[in-house]
Amino acid sequence: MAASLILIALPLLLTYLAATIWHRRFKQFAHFPQLKPSLLWGHLQTIHEYTLREKPKIHVDPVFAQIAKDLGNPPLMYFDLRPVSYPMVVVNSHEIAEQVSRVSKQFAWSTPKSPTLGDLVRVIGPESILMRQNEDWKQLRKRFNPGFAPQHLMTLLGCICDKTMIFIDHLERYARSCKEFPLNKLTINLTFDIIGAITMDEDFDAQQPESSGQGEFIKLYDQLLKMYSNEDSRFPWWTQPKREWRRYKLGKQIDMRLDAMIRKKHAEQQQKQDEQNAGKRKPRDVLSLSLQGSSELSQSLLAETRDQIKTFLFAGHDTTGILLAWLFYELSRTPHVLKAVRDELDGIFGPDPDPVAVREKLLAPNGEELINKMPYINSVIKEILRLRPPAGTARMAPPGTGFNVRTSDGQSFCLDGAIIYNCATIIQRDRTVFGDTADDFVPERWLGDKGIMSADADQNEAAGGRKFPPGAWRPFERGPRNCIGQDLATIEARVIVALVARQYDFVKVGLGELDLDEKGQPTVNEKGQYKTKSELYNTTQVTAKPVDAMMMKVKRRA
Repeated sequence: MAASLILIALPLLLTYLAATIWHRRFKQFAHFPQLKPSLLWGHLQTIHEYTLREKPKIHVDPVFAQIAKDLGNPPLMYFDLRPVSYPMVVVNSHEIAEQVSRVSKQFAWSTPKSPTLGDLVRVIGPESILMRQNEDWKQLRKRFNPGFAPQHLMTLLGCICDKTMIFIDHLERYARSCKEFPLNKLTINLTFDIIGAITMDEDFDAQQPESSGQGEFIKLYDQLLKMYSNEDSRFPWWTQPKREWRRYKLGKQIDMRLDAMIRKKHAEQQQKQDEQNAGKRKPRDVLSLSLQGSSELSQSLLAETRDQIKTFLFAGHDTTGILLAWLFYELSRTPHVLKAVRDELDGIFGPDPDPVAVREKLLAPNGEELINKMPYINSVIKEILRLRPPAGTARMAPPGTGFNVRTSDGQSFCLDGAIIYNCATIIQRDRTVFGDTADDFVPERWLGDKGIMSADADQNEAAGGRKFPPGAWRPFERGPRNCIGQDLATIEARVIVALVARQYDFVKVGLGELDLDEKGQPTVNEKGQYKTKSELYNTTQVTAKPVDAMMMKVKRRA
């Protein structure tokens, strides 16, 4: 009897499972723009085939861009990544991206962050502000806002200048030796030194040579980030347990060192409490803000503080380091832009390009005003971030939420249960917004645009004089959960450009190097740029970074 029931039930169960798989694979999201899925692998095999047609180790965004083009550039597109991951919707339209990132009826603080952020738990920690949701997130953001207010950041110019002078020492050494070097590594070490000093008042010695004095912390940190390359991050952790174990061990070593630093700083802070209570200015570094009002350092407070420090160390150095590497590359191959940058700096600081002289003027009483007198350099920064955004946001509306977005032609799509990826690379190269030059480096497009490159941008949407829709530029994302450190990133970039751009000429080596004529001179193409032998592109190392670490030579400006 039991055997008979099993024989009857088994086909029914198999039929149910097959019907469920068929529905989820071919029917559930059938109305979304998408490539043809397979029953077994969904879109995984197709994405892999597209990736193989691209350049080695290329970031996934250009792959998505090509798929979007083949689909006719829809405002969004669906990818079934099961069984490896959740289904995913890639957003190609700034109008839909705005619906995802802004406050809605369902979500008071915008669409929740995607659970896939958990893949970065070893880098940012489980208590990270990036992984918090709703009111829990709001309270953390409120606590740290004072540390990233523009008025406070301007008081940190001395720190930024001092760290940049170390960077300049490295450039001097490479200029004398004529050796090749990875510029992106230098810029990232520079920005790590800056964010370490700003968040913890700690010198991580990131800019010291590895062979003589580079801090142990930064070495461990670098090892950890290297384990998030294209190859290491293609599949979830449970498919590569050995890799995850190595990440875990490195993460623990980093945690131990941070814990020791936090305990030391907490003890020092308690000793200074009487002075602060006597009316002296309270510190605004991230560590102090995290510990404020706590006389005892409990294990939970220690863990929460450590994870916020890890988050700000990561986010605070990565974006600016990548921005600077691409910025100096674009200046090296776009002569009219380089001239305009140098002319603007001459007008602000005078004709002497010596970094020491520039530093003195930046640290003078009116230094803040000088930082705010760089409209063309602001435009260059904005254009670099448009073309080379380090990342895009990933969100997810829980199943059953009923979170719908609407396209400009009136179609409605329910995004419940899918990863929602606002793909900044595609959105910021939209030809319907930026025209035929959408893929070109044209800083001049931003001159006169009143869009505010600031953490307060979302509160200033009514400002007149915009050339482009506010949501079409989103390298720091938008809405309540925009990047808290975007003002720091752009202030850093302006200071570093002011100190470096007139003193040095960068020369690309390898990928993206100039294509010289028979006389050894560069030639200009129809876009006003020097012709190159090959195209330089991004790979994945947690975020999007130059695939060759931006190999360069540098020389003193003639």
